[in-house]
Amino acid sequence: MNIVKSVMLFAVAAVFEIGGAWLVWQGIREHRGWLWVGAGVIALGAYGFVATLQPDANFGRILAAYGGVFVAGSLLWAMVADGFRPDRWDIAGSSIALIGVAVIMYGPR
Repeated sequence: MNIVKSVMLFAVAAVFEIGGAWLVWQGIREHRGWLWVGAGVIALGAYGFVATLQPDANFGRILAAYGGVFVAGSLLWAMVADGFRPDRWDIAGSSIALIGVAVIMYGPR
C-alpha cells in the first residue's frame, strides 16, 4: 500500500510542480499576465507541501527520486499542453529516469 500511495503522491506532486512552472512560463514568456504567474507560484508551493506527505522520511531520497518523475512528467506535460512530440531519445531517457526512481524509492533496504 505504501508504494501505491507513494506513486500517487509523486503524480500529484508532478502536476503541481510542472503545472506551476508552466503557468509561470506562460505568464512571463507568453505574456499571459501576472495572474498566471501567481497561480504558478501557488501551485509550486503546493508541490512542496505534497512532497512532505511521502511515506519515506528522507528528504534527499524523495527529492532525488522526484527528479526522475519530473523528467518523465515534463515530457508528458509538454505533449498534452504544448503538442510536443518526444523522440526515441526522450523516451529512452525518461524511461531510464523512471527506472532510477524505482531503484531509489522501492529497492530493498
